[in-house]
Amino acid sequence: MTTQPLILRKDQERRLLAGHCWIYSNEVDTQATPLKTLEPGQPVEILSRQERWIGHGYANPRALLCARIVSRDPDQPLSPALWLKRIHDALSLRERLYDKPFYRLVFGESDGLPGLIVDRYGDLLAVQITTAGMERERGEILAALEQIIRPKTMVLRNDTAVRELEGLAQGVESILGEPEDAVPIVEHGLELVVSPLTGQKTGWFFDQAENRGRLARYGVGERVLDVCSYIGAWGLRAAALGAKAVTCVDVSQSALERVADNAALNKLDGRVQGLHGDAFEVLRALRDEGRRFDTVILDPPAFIKRRKDEKDGTQAYQRLNRLGMEVLEPGGLLITSSCSFHMGRDTFLRTVQQAARRAGRSLQLLEAGQQGPDHPVHPAIPETAYLKTFFLRVIPGF
Repeated sequence: MTTQPLILRKDQERRLLAGHCWIYSNEVDTQATPLKTLEPGQPVEILSRQERWIGHGYANPRALLCARIVSRDPDQPLSPALWLKRIHDALSLRERLYDKPFYRLVFGESDGLPGLIVDRYGDLLAVQITTAGMERERGEILAALEQIIRPKTMVLRNDTAVRELEGLAQGVESILGEPEDAVPIVEHGLELVVSPLTGQKTGWFFDQAENRGRLARYGVGERVLDVCSYIGAWGLRAAALGAKAVTCVDVSQSALERVADNAALNKLDGRVQGLHGDAFEVLRALRDEGRRFDTVILDPPAFIKRRKDEKDGTQAYQRLNRLGMEVLEPGGLLITSSCSFHMGRDTFLRTVQQAARRAGRSLQLLEAGQQGPDHPVHPAIPETAYLKTFFLRVIPGF
């Protein structure tokens, strides 16, 4: 497939020249370069209206976000050599940061590989391709990963709904070896078994690992509630730090079964129990029963996935945090997170503050965390800074 020019409308290059890499269909001069003539995944050279060269990338005329810049070097087009270089660069950062091979190896735009996510579980790589451009390069990218990392097994976790926006099919596929759906990783001294074939996302949430490590400095008390626990990362960390009674709440029964397995694996099963149910309903029931906890952890899925979800999603965050505070002991620790990009840090903090006032509580913000450094933020692409985690002391209102 040959590279085609993609010419922008007048003054539409400013954001790109500042470092962003996304191009929307209404930013393209469709008379000069009709999008309908391009194939999904087509390599393109992005040019300004005055034909200033901006970058190499790929296009998808079927998507609103119709093109992405991959290289700003005229001599470095999309090629196997470019994939090898970018993956080498990504690996170099992670090896500098981590002494064990458990991390996000490739984080899309932040690693110069838009449309590609790779999580590393030791000798297993879980790969997710989300754009037609990267789907077109799939064979060369997988070959590059195999050449550089030398994994024993690789699995494609292409079961994400975002692929629909690109006109791509969804599915899970084993592409190297015979991957198992029970793979051990190590985090902060805990051995945890994750599910790279069937688990949420690619099986684990590496982005919160740094924040879970921060638990040690605050003291979690004896009773801990971990809401939206998935397979127990926060709750097991709290138990390992000395909590005597940890309750993990999740709507997935299979996730809670894995919580129990991971607790037993770390000899913490006497301190950890699962509670199956919807987070909001369980919190209301615990409140009505008069249950109280020294630490409450709220780590829900994104309530605001699209801009139009903002109002309802903000209300959901406020309800969840109010309920969480209502089961906290005075002076208790609230750890609350949002992974919704469309809710900024200040808005999230204001939402939690509003929840506190409704609950008759006052807050002291102790620390604000973000995603770990294996999910680096691209300074010109605010969409790459999505995770907010607040450590708060909650006390009766003053």
